[in-house]
Amino acid sequence: MAAVILDGKAAAKEIREQVAAEAGKLKAAGRPVRLVAVLVGQDEAATWYANMQARRCESVGIEYQLLEMHEDTSQDALLARLGELNAEPGVSAVILQMPLPGHIDAAIVQKAIDPAKDAEGVHPENMGRLFTGTGRVAPCTPMAAMELLRRGCPDLSGKETVVVGRSTIVGKPIAMMLEHVDVSATVTVCHSRTKDLAFHTRRAEVLVAATGLSQTRWDRYCRRKAAGEPVEPPDLSPLIRPEMVAEGATVIDVATNYIPRGFDEHGEPLKGDDGEILTKTVGDVDFEPVAAKAGAITPVPGGVGPVTVAMLLRNAVSCAQGAE
Repeated sequence: MAAVILDGKAAAKEIREQVAAEAGKLKAAGRPVRLVAVLVGQDEAATWYANMQARRCESVGIEYQLLEMHEDTSQDALLARLGELNAEPGVSAVILQMPLPGHIDAAIVQKAIDPAKDAEGVHPENMGRLFTGTGRVAPCTPMAAMELLRRGCPDLSGKETVVVGRSTIVGKPIAMMLEHVDVSATVTVCHSRTKDLAFHTRRAEVLVAATGLSQTRWDRYCRRKAAGEPVEPPDLSPLIRPEMVAEGATVIDVATNYIPRGFDEHGEPLKGDDGEILTKTVGDVDFEPVAAKAGAITPVPGGVGPVTVAMLLRNAVSCAQGAE
C-alpha cells in the first residue's frame, strides 16, 4: 500500500490562519501579541531560525523583536535581561535561541523565563502542567507531532502506540500527550538502546520516531575527528527500517538529521567542487520503503518541522491570551 503523506506545510498554513485570527482579536482589543527572541552570540543556525520566526510572525500579525546579545555576555547579565522582559507588560512571550555559548548554563537560564511568557513551553512549571493536562502552552515539536498524528489517525483511543525517543522536550512530552484522557492511546516508550526495538515497533499501530540518532553519531564523529582521534565513518543508516513497521501503521518522524550524503573510499565525507561536505536532511525513518507499507507518514523535511514553527506562534498567542 502507498501511505498518505502528512503534509506539514499545508497543516502549518492552516494553523497560521487560525493564529492570525486570534492575534487580530487581541490587537483589536488593544493588546497586540509581541514575541521577543533572545539570541546570544552569532550562531549561524540560530540566526537563520530567528529570521524565519520574524517572517512567520509578520505573516500572522505578531510583533517580533530579536534581542541580540554579545557572545561574551555573562550568565548574570542574561538572567537580568530576561528578568526585565518578564516584568515588561508589552512583552507577551519570550524565546531563548539555542545554542547558548558554553559558559552559560541553558537549564538555569530557561528556568528564568516567566512560565506565563514561555513561548517554547519548556519551563519546568509548564512541563508539570503538561503532566496534569492543565497547561496553556507545551513544547512546540511534540505539539506539532500530535497535530499531524491526529490528521493521520483521528481516533487514537486505545491504539497501540510506540514512541521511540525519551528526550525531555520531545519524546517524554509526546508520550504524556498521547496518554491524556482526551487521546487515551496505549503508549510504550522505547529508545535507541532498547533491546529488540523491532519487537516493539512491529506491533505499533502508531509509531513516533524521535531520537535523532544519525545526528548524534555524526556530531560525535565530528568532535572526535576535530580532536585528532582516529575514527571510522559512523553508521548513519536510518534507525527505523521497513521490516520494523507494521502494515498500515501511522508513522510520525520527528527527527531532523543533517548528515553527509556518504563517505569516499578513504572514509572521508563526500564533498562538492567547493570543498564543502555534501549533506542531506533525513529523519529517523527510512522514508521510501516505509512509506510503501505504512498507512500514513510524515516526510523529512516538510513534515513535523513546519508545524513546529506554527506551534511557536500558537504558544505566543496563548501566552498573550493568558495575560487577560
